[in-house]
Amino acid sequence: MAYDALSAAYDALMRDVSYEDVLKFWQAALQRRGLAPKTVLDLACGTGSFTLLLARAGYEVLGADLSEEMLTVAASKCADEENAPFFICQPMQELRLPRPVDWIVSCLDGINYLTDPGDCRETFRRCYESLTPGGVFSFDVKSEWNLRGMDGQTYLDEDEDTFCVWRTDFDEEARVCCYGVDLFTREGALWTRGTEEHLQRAYTVEELTAYLTEAGFEKISVCGDLGQSEPNETTQRIFICAEKRSEPDAG
Repeated sequence: MAYDALSAAYDALMRDVSYEDVLKFWQAALQRRGLAPKTVLDLACGTGSFTLLLARAGYEVLGADLSEEMLTVAASKCADEENAPFFICQPMQELRLPRPVDWIVSCLDGINYLTDPGDCRETFRRCYESLTPGGVFSFDVKSEWNLRGMDGQTYLDEDEDTFCVWRTDFDEEARVCCYGVDLFTREGALWTRGTEEHLQRAYTVEELTAYLTEAGFEKISVCGDLGQSEPNETTQRIFICAEKRSEPDAG
């Protein structure tokens, strides 16, 4: 399963990601909409770095992820927090919460991992059902231009105890990027090797907005690269925000 081997090294490999900037961006977006959520689900939360920031910002937080190994890291990271998040192990397309939340957020291309468009549509439907009336769903995806540009590339990540090699291939027909991962981690004087395969699908803005509308969302907004530009043919990452109707659906 993706991220089983990477779970222990994930935070070191993502050390350059500014989760603080992502949180500020989404909070500003919600403020412009006049929204002030109190309860939040961090969907595809991984090792909980963003979940932890949400909790420290005062939200009541749930974190959901498919990987038990990633959630183990997340729970350990947040264990000593006074406002500790609660974590659940669920696939996105099978999302079922104990009670609705005001805000669902998914950052760092979790939605791209839904390689079946049917699973993406079902995820959006379940997110809609899991929100309170007037609640908001916000997420980002890697753009098709971004994923296509990885075709045939090799990437290296390393620190003193970790060496990771990513080899990527983009399938034009399926619009899916495959990442073959070789991870070497130091254990004393020895190095241990782990391997994984990650698959991410390229979705267009038109597809995602259609799926959101089909699920019942409205007031859909789209921007590129943390709001620095309108999405265009060279946008790296697309950010989308949508709201659930403020009144419960009839029937």
